[in-house]
Amino acid sequence: MKIGCPREIKPQEFRVGMTPAAAQEAVANGHEVYIETNAGAGAGFTDADYTAVGARILGTAKEVFAQADMIVKVKEPQAVERKMLREGQILFTYLHLAPDPEQTKDLLASGATCIAYETVTDRMGGLPLLAPMSEVAGRLAPQVGAWTLQKANGGRGVLLGGVPGVGPAKVVVIGGGVVGTHAARIAAGMGADVTVLDRSIPRLRYLDDVFGGQFKTSYASAGNTIELARQADMIIGAVLIPGAAAPKLISRAQLKELKPGAALVDVAIDQGGCFETSRATTHQDPIYEVDGIMHYCVANMPGAVARTSTLALGNATMPFMIALANKGWKKACADDPHLLNGLNVHAGKLTYAAVGDALGIASIPAAEALKA
Repeated sequence: MKIGCPREIKPQEFRVGMTPAAAQEAVANGHEVYIETNAGAGAGFTDADYTAVGARILGTAKEVFAQADMIVKVKEPQAVERKMLREGQILFTYLHLAPDPEQTKDLLASGATCIAYETVTDRMGGLPLLAPMSEVAGRLAPQVGAWTLQKANGGRGVLLGGVPGVGPAKVVVIGGGVVGTHAARIAAGMGADVTVLDRSIPRLRYLDDVFGGQFKTSYASAGNTIELARQADMIIGAVLIPGAAAPKLISRAQLKELKPGAALVDVAIDQGGCFETSRATTHQDPIYEVDGIMHYCVANMPGAVARTSTLALGNATMPFMIALANKGWKKACADDPHLLNGLNVHAGKLTYAAVGDALGIASIPAAEALKA
């Protein structure tokens, strides 16, 4: 198979969809790899690193899309990239379709087969291709939130860990999954007073058993959530419903109940955000204020640490990419129901129900696409 990896063009996105190690693995399996020139530069990989393992460098994204049977990326294809997709081509990347009707419409029109990293599952019910970036984003969230809290940035002017004689900042993490767990660990490690909210009692029990000495846990009822939010200096939104739009956990009206200058860090912004006032921002202009509350809603947080993120993502995606290349998408998905769960679009049909529900578009079961 001919595998292509274009340079990412979303603003301040420095990651790359294929590491030299992944390219080497693909070449060793008998495939051809095409990398757009300087695609890996933001993550510290040179064109020479790719050619050394047998990949070919092409001058433009247009050439990569034209040559490749499968496109491997990081972020969802931008409008100009979607125009280059063609019928029968495989797209393997993050898609986050639920809050993005324009992208969904274009992918359906392309006739391509689109497999989303964020809905591929594993035997334990986890999301193995989302988890590495969730770990990165979770660990970054308190770091960027602490920066947002600085007075010069519009925040409350509160130091996360406090100092002797002055108490630490109060941090509320809504969601006790991968993002929330890593965010809570880092915030607690920075000395903050941390509480994690979740609706799953087994998950709260697990967090309490494993991390009980580091942070507190509480049940995420609507009343409890706003009560703790009123006391918080920083609120980290870390709620995920796989493939679906994120629920809105704090409304615009409730902002007036929060501490002036409090920081909201919305890690769910890729799925539409979990605060009503969230809107996607970039690393270049990451924060904005609504009703005296500071919002940090960068849609590609892991892009800030592009080398770490690229290596972590590449480790996770490589086995699936090789399976798709070795077997073709149909056999690879038939052999692996967890990979089949990643199928979101095929030949003009939506194949992921949660996206259809969010956008009001009819969908078919992914298994039906295998019979086409």
